[in-house]
Amino acid sequence: MLEEAGEVLENMLKASCLPLGFIVFLPAVLLLVAPPLPAADAAHEFTVYRMQQYDLQGQPYGTRNAVLNTEARTMAAEVLSRRCVLMRLLDFSYEQYQKALRQSAGAVVIILPRAMAAVPQDVVRQFMEIEPEMLAMETIVPVYFAVEDEALLSIYEQTQAASASQGSASAAEVLLRTATANGFQMVTSGVQSKAVSDWLIASVEGRLTGLGGEDLPTIVIVAHYDAFGVAPWLSLGADSNGSGVSVLLELARLFSRLYTYKRTHAAYNLLFFASGGGKFNYQGTKRWLEDNLDHTDSSLLQDNVAFVLCLDTVGRGSSLHLHVSKPPREGTLQHAFLRELETVAAHQFPEVRFSMVHKRINLAEDVLAWEHERFAIRRLPAFTLSHLESHRDGQRSSIMDVRSRVDSKTLTRNTRIIAEALTRVIYNLTEKGTPPDMPVFTEQMQIQQEQLDSVMDWLTNQPRAAQLVDKDSTFLSTLEHHLSRYLKDVKQHHVKADKRDPEFVFYDQLKQVMNAYRVKPAVFDLLLAVGIAAYLGMAYVAVQVSSAQAQVGQGPPAGRSWAGRLQVHRGPWLSLESHGLGLWPRPHPHSLLLCPQHFSLLYKTVQRLLVKAKTQ
Repeated sequence: MLEEAGEVLENMLKASCLPLGFIVFLPAVLLLVAPPLPAADAAHEFTVYRMQQYDLQGQPYGTRNAVLNTEARTMAAEVLSRRCVLMRLLDFSYEQYQKALRQSAGAVVIILPRAMAAVPQDVVRQFMEIEPEMLAMETIVPVYFAVEDEALLSIYEQTQAASASQGSASAAEVLLRTATANGFQMVTSGVQSKAVSDWLIASVEGRLTGLGGEDLPTIVIVAHYDAFGVAPWLSLGADSNGSGVSVLLELARLFSRLYTYKRTHAAYNLLFFASGGGKFNYQGTKRWLEDNLDHTDSSLLQDNVAFVLCLDTVGRGSSLHLHVSKPPREGTLQHAFLRELETVAAHQFPEVRFSMVHKRINLAEDVLAWEHERFAIRRLPAFTLSHLESHRDGQRSSIMDVRSRVDSKTLTRNTRIIAEALTRVIYNLTEKGTPPDMPVFTEQMQIQQEQLDSVMDWLTNQPRAAQLVDKDSTFLSTLEHHLSRYLKDVKQHHVKADKRDPEFVFYDQLKQVMNAYRVKPAVFDLLLAVGIAAYLGMAYVAVQVSSAQAQVGQGPPAGRSWAGRLQVHRGPWLSLESHGLGLWPRPHPHSLLLCPQHFSLLYKTVQRLLVKAKTQ
C-alpha cells in the first residue's frame, strides 16, 4: 500500500498536475497509509459452556439447540429477534431472560465473572433462585455461559454502546451511529447436539464387615457424588454434594481404624455407597437397590438393615436437619440415632440447631425430594442429614456452589457430630454410661480438618455433572482408590438407560469454542457505496472543469475549434479532441492533464479502500 501511494505522488508530480492530483488522490493516500486494524481486534476466540439439555422420564429439560451464527446485541437494544443477546451476570435478571426468549432471540450468552467467589452474595442468592426456573422450561434458543476476560468484556461494552445508540430520538443520528459502530458476529464451532447413546452412570460401593455371626445388622452410609447446575461444565457442587462425599470418606477412614482392632471391632456391618446420578432422580441408587433386592440372593441390603444415613449439603450453616419420610418409632435403631444426634449437638456443640423434618413422599412429582426416599420406597428405614431445611433450596443445584461456599470449620464440626452419634449408637455408649459431653474421637482418632480440606479441593477442582463422569473417568478411579484404602470389596456399579423407554437421556455439545468476528452492519455497505460513487463523480467533474478552463485560458490553435470532448488518446496523455480535425500530438504546456495510468491506479485504489473499510 505504501509503495502504491508513493507511485501515485511521483506520477502526479511528473505530470505537473499537483493541485488536481491532491484533490483526487489525497483521501485515498491518507486511508492507505492509515494503520490497519490489528488481527487480534478483528476476531476473538473463547470457550463457552452450554446450558443443560437432558430428558428425564420422557420430559425434556433445558435448551434444545447448540448452533449459533448471529450478530451480537445487549438488552439495551430495542429489537432482539434473531440476535445473540449478551448479558452480564451482575446485571442479569429472570425478567430480561424471559424478554429475550419472548422476542425470539437467536441465542443468549451470559458472561460470568472470572472470580466467582468475589460475586456479591445478593447476586449469588438471586441467581440460585433463577437457575431452577431456567431449567424448568424447555427452550429452542441456545443458551451459553462464558467466563469473562478483557477481550470479551470489550466486546460486550462495544455492543452495549451500539445497542444503546438505537434508542436515540433522531433517525439520522441512529443511522449514522449504526453505520459507524462496530458489530460482532457470534459463531460457534460445534454442530447440532444429539443424544448420547449407551451412557453409563457409575457408582462405587465398599464395606466393613462386622464382628460376630452372619445375621448382623447393617448400617448404610450414602452420598451422591455428582453435581448439578444450569451448565454441566460449570457444576462443581462444593456443598452439594462434595461436602457429603468428604464426610463419607472421613467416616470410612475413622471406622476402618476402629474395625482394625478386635477390641473395637463392632457387631455391625457398615456399607458405604457413593452414588451416581443423584441429581437425576437418584438413578444410581435406584438401580443399585433393584440389583441388590430383586436380582440377587445374597446382599447386605436383604438381610438386616438397621438404617440408611444419606449425607447431602453438610458444609455450611449453623443448623442440621434430619429429613425423614416417616418418623422413627421408639425402640428402633433409627430412633436411637436420632436421639444421639440431638444429644451430641446439645452437649458438645450447643451453637448448632438440630431438628427433624418430616415430609411424605410425593410420587406424583417427577423428581424425588431427597435420596433417602429411594430407600423408603423399598421399605428400608432411611433419612437424610442436611443443613438445608427444604429440598427446594437453590443451593442444591447451582453453578454458584463453588469451593468458597464450604466452610472448613463447619464441615469439620458436622463431621464430628455425625461420627460421634454413629459411634454412640454402634457401641451403645449411652447405655454404658458414657457422659453425653465426652467426645469419642480425640487425639490420634480425631477428625482431620486437613484431610477434609484436601478432599474438598480435589472434588471442586473438576466439574462432576453426571453427563461428564463416565466409568473410565479419572475422578471415578481416584474415588475408588480412596475407598479401597479403607474398605473391603470396593467395586463400581453401572447404570445404563433402557433403550426402549429410557428414564434419562443425555446430549453432547456441552462445551464449545465461540468466535466473535468484528463486522460492519449492512447499512454501512450502502453508505460506503454512495460515498465512493460521490467521490468518483467529484473526481471526474474536477478533471473536466480543470481541463476546460486551461484550454479556454490558452485559446484554440489556429484553424481548430473548441468543439471537443475529453477522450483517451492512444498516446500517454488525455486531451481535448476537435471533432473531425484529428488529434493534438502533444498537450499544451499549461494545460492540466491526467495520465490514463493514473485512472487505472485510482480504480485499483478504490477497490482496496472498499476491502480495507469492510475489515475495519
